[in-house]
Amino acid sequence: MRIITRYVLREYLIPLGYCLCGFVSIYVLFELFGSFSRLADAKLPAKTVVEYFCAYLAPYFEWLAPAALMLAALYTMWSFCRHSELIAMRANGFGFLTIVKPILAVAALTGAAVWWVNDVYVPRHAQWAVALKAERFRLEDMEREDNIVFRNSKFDRTWTVGSLLDDTARKLEDVRVALDRPDGSRLMTVTSPRAEYLDGEWWFVDPVVQHYDSRGDEIASPTPELDALPLRAFPDFRERPSDFLSQNRKWEYNSIGDRFRYIRTHPEMTDDARAKCVYDTWAKILSPLACIVITLFAIPAGVATGRQSVFKGILGALALFFSFYGTVIACMVCADSQWLPPLAAAFLPYVIFLALGLRAFVKQR
Repeated sequence: MRIITRYVLREYLIPLGYCLCGFVSIYVLFELFGSFSRLADAKLPAKTVVEYFCAYLAPYFEWLAPAALMLAALYTMWSFCRHSELIAMRANGFGFLTIVKPILAVAALTGAAVWWVNDVYVPRHAQWAVALKAERFRLEDMEREDNIVFRNSKFDRTWTVGSLLDDTARKLEDVRVALDRPDGSRLMTVTSPRAEYLDGEWWFVDPVVQHYDSRGDEIASPTPELDALPLRAFPDFRERPSDFLSQNRKWEYNSIGDRFRYIRTHPEMTDDARAKCVYDTWAKILSPLACIVITLFAIPAGVATGRQSVFKGILGALALFFSFYGTVIACMVCADSQWLPPLAAAFLPYVIFLALGLRAFVKQR
């Protein structure tokens, strides 16, 4: 690694760490104001308390990270200009892109971290934190999800699950699967005290299989030997454990894959509901790009603070920051009202502000 790269990284990562720690501390303090007495009464282990705050604050990381990146970039570039370091670097033959490349690399890595938090960590832990707070932090009152009804409209299958036997939904209790014909008449039902997801297939313990004719009357099984097996796999049941977890999970806590599966397996949704789901999914996919977009216009704004006016650069960066998220909200409203197609509404803010950021960046070079 070049000396200039190490120097810029050090000067940038220190204020970035301060900003992230500051924002997280503010959120933790606000949460403690309302929950400290209940946390103290619950006497949770320190590890559980840390896990709770990490899970509870994780959904906000996609907004905290871009704000921290912007402030850190503003301060770093302002410091370089104030002490004439930027001039010295350029005089020694370093291009502007070479100087700020470490800052852009950190922004890209932070965007990857935002994606991981949104798509991996939040679906696994955020719902648990919300449920723990609702139970006043009493772990003994926490129960697994039960009475789940999942309808796969695409394949005319309805699952009724009494309870989940583990947190991954790979083991189910009191399971009933109803299969319908395209005309709505009942085709078959499978009832089992327990089902388990193994090697990509659902295995039912002591299943009771009942067949029906087109009028809905019970008929004898066409495959009695197969239906009598005490342990049987149903490879045609392509539902996944994540489908049952997402059924009772808040929509905003679902992963991108779960959202697309929900849209595919619910073709009966209204146009308004489908537009909202499609927009939310693509907005979640694009949210990590905010780290790069905001950094692109924060770097030139930071240079302006050192060369012209501190207030001009800071106010300009803040104006672009709030304008960006204001445009995101406006496009969300347009998508919900079907004034804009969901994909266009999701991409439009990033296209506009990426173009503005690149223009300011190139102009600064």
